[in-house]
Amino acid sequence: MGRKHLPTNTKVAKRTIRPDRVNKDEPKPELKIPLMPRHLDIEASAEWDRMSKELHKLGLLSELDSTELAAYCVCYSRWVDAETQMAEKGIVNTTTNGNIIQSPLVGISNQSMILMHKFLTEFGMTPASRARVSAKKSNKKDDGWGDF
Repeated sequence: MGRKHLPTNTKVAKRTIRPDRVNKDEPKPELKIPLMPRHLDIEASAEWDRMSKELHKLGLLSELDSTELAAYCVCYSRWVDAETQMAEKGIVNTTTNGNIIQSPLVGISNQSMILMHKFLTEFGMTPASRARVSAKKSNKKDDGWGDF
């Protein structure tokens, strides 16, 4: 399968760029906060608002990243829901035979955390993945009129 290809700006930030390995035709999408998808629930919408602002500040978000960010937000919402339910109901269930089994909510929570971690790594939002990149912050001050 091999290693994942890294975008040129990531290679520059990591100081591993080699001119002979640069994709001169690499797409460079416009950096902007995409419109939030309508299917996100309240928890996912709140996470979208939080993460989209942070990723945009770091110069890591474009219209093309909408689906990836939405998928992360859905996983986040499922994780919060599962954790909330486990806090109320516990992490084990008792079967009709009296056997104690793990609640299905534990699996939902665990799987959501695994997927969230993968999405966060793609966006450079974990401590280890963040240490590998140097994102440039925008020096422009947002006066609130930028979208008009």
